Amino acid sequence: MNRPKQLLRLISDKTMLQETIDRVLPLIPLSRILVVTSEDMVDLILKEIPILKPENILAEPIGRNTCLAIGLASRHISKCDPEGVMAVLSADHIIRPPEKLLEIITAGAQIAENEDKLVTIGINPTRPDTGYGYIKISKPYKEINGIRIFEVDSFTEKPRPVVAQEYYFGRRHLWNSGMFIWSVKSIIKAIDRCQVDMGRMLESYGNKIGTADEIPSRRDLYENSISISIDFAVLENAENVLTIKGDIVWDDVGSWNSLERYKEKDNDNNVIMGPARLYDTYETTLYNDTEGIIFTLGISDMVVVRTGDIVLVAHKARVNEVKKILADLAGDETLKKHL
Repeated sequence: MNRPKQLLRLISDKTMLQETIDRVLPLIPLSRILVVTSEDMVDLILKEIPILKPENILAEPIGRNTCLAIGLASRHISKCDPEGVMAVLSADHIIRPPEKLLEIITAGAQIAENEDKLVTIGINPTRPDTGYGYIKISKPYKEINGIRIFEVDSFTEKPRPVVAQEYYFGRRHLWNSGMFIWSVKSIIKAIDRCQVDMGRMLESYGNKIGTADEIPSRRDLYENSISISIDFAVLENAENVLTIKGDIVWDDVGSWNSLERYKEKDNDNNVIMGPARLYDTYETTLYNDTEGIIFTLGISDMVVVRTGDIVLVAHKARVNEVKKILADLAGDETLKKHL
């Protein structure tokens, strides 16, 4: 849709991106925050979050997954601070309390500043969820101000239900939160070693930063790079990976169904966000960020979303298939303006 979940007010009266920025501002000044996003989201982000300036945003011409996004940011940070340490945070996470996250980032930054380590943040599983990646912890590495850091044994991506149950009850696995801490030197070196072609292209691009050729070079970089996550591309192949056992409440708002775990429900177990009137409606999640009103009658186990000029009505059991639908619609020129 034309307004991604990072720009929706799902958890509070702030967008999830604003929540993410506010969460780290006590530790990281605004001038050192970079938002990596798609080109078509830049104007909307600047409008929704006025404290951000164009220099806070790195625009990707096309999506190429997290490895290239992180490589892009690392090259820009390295240009102005070759000794810099970067924390990589997603803008669609629920994290409580925020103060604890800052303690975790501080501990990870202390390691990253002094050692050639790639630090991940793992979360104690609260259920055998098959939608998350898992980190198997190895022996303890060190403890900093009560924050425990472990060596990493292995990564597993979205296990089968029986395996997820084993991980949950075995207590040797953490959810892979997708949050990372490392020095720009370490992550650049790791990408160069594990993804040789991408590393070479990123080095060439880095030489163009700040010149008239920067934007054309960035487009060339993205058109010629593969799409791969940082986990598959680097972390699963690196030997210097650590994980912090994050003692925080965390969840990835990966689907509309996940909101049920955090939003207050009415007497019929409905989650309602925005103008709506529900009649004989049960176990339904409804979101409306428009001035219009939604009425429902005689439905259950549904997800109803109205944002901008898009309306989604889906059964909860199939709402995760929306991504497939969007991919199909992307090829229809008459519908592209809605995506």
